[in-house]
Amino acid sequence: MGRDAVAVVDPVSMKVLGIEGLRVADAPVMPTLIAGNTNAPSMMIGEKCARAMLGPAARAGL
Repeated sequence: MGRDAVAVVDPVSMKVLGIEGLRVADAPVMPTLIAGNTNAPSMMIGEKCARAMLGPAARAGL
């Protein structure tokens, strides 16, 4: 995840770069390894992807 030349996933929309219509919402998109359990961060990544897909409606709390 990132915006550099080696990034695979866009950090805002969670879209896979270079493949239309594909998003990734899983632990492998984390740019650095974490020392603890990956369950909570993975759920937050899924939440971020869902909000990106819903667009303005998600940001408005609908």
